[in-house]
Amino acid sequence: MGDRSYVKDIALLLFSPACYDQYFLEFNFLDVNCFKATLSKCLGVGIILGSLLVKIPQILKILKNKSAQGISLFSVTFDLIAITIYMAYSCVNGFPFTSWGDTAFLALQTVAIGFLVLFFGGSPSKALIYLLVYASSVYVLISGITPINVLWTLQGFNIPILLSGKLLQAHVNYKNGHTGQLAAVTLIMLFAGSLARIFTSIQETGDTMSIITYAASSFANAVLVYQLFYYWNVDINKKKK
Repeated sequence: MGDRSYVKDIALLLFSPACYDQYFLEFNFLDVNCFKATLSKCLGVGIILGSLLVKIPQILKILKNKSAQGISLFSVTFDLIAITIYMAYSCVNGFPFTSWGDTAFLALQTVAIGFLVLFFGGSPSKALIYLLVYASSVYVLISGITPINVLWTLQGFNIPILLSGKLLQAHVNYKNGHTGQLAAVTLIMLFAGSLARIFTSIQETGDTMSIITYAASSFANAVLVYQLFYYWNVDINKKKK
């Protein structure tokens, strides 16, 4: 009996209690609502697992080359702000972790990129201050100090912040004529993840603000992916010269 309870607890990570009963007690595998809910849960878990590594290629590329050339600090910071606001908004609202958990890992990796941009830009002291300011901001947002209505307002500003950050990077790419140290795997995974999040937000939260945010993110990520392939064969050294 204990083993069966343990298996059920694991299964409930992917199935709602009602869908668990439909699948494992009623053996009804054709329920459309349960299929949508289960697909959303699976996508959510997959996105969270993917988010553990999604920006690691970017970080490794910067470390390998000891350069963050072509990466806009403003773009990274805007992206970090947008990710953090959504993380705090979702956490305080009590949304299922599968609908927003990836933002926690994305935030850690994005702040690391911001740190490296400053560090390899010759400002290690500013890089440290960047980390400290961010850590303090996260505490203020998720500790209960910030009222929920303020978080809702901030989430409303999230869309222009997110678009500004990513489109600023797109402008930098266009101005440079190449995508610099941006990692292909990271851009493609971010685009795929933001598309999938539109579905999971509709299914798990029904929150209009979240759905619009991910739709805007998908558009901006699509622009960067397009640039990635457009500039794929560009000789960066020639462009610099």
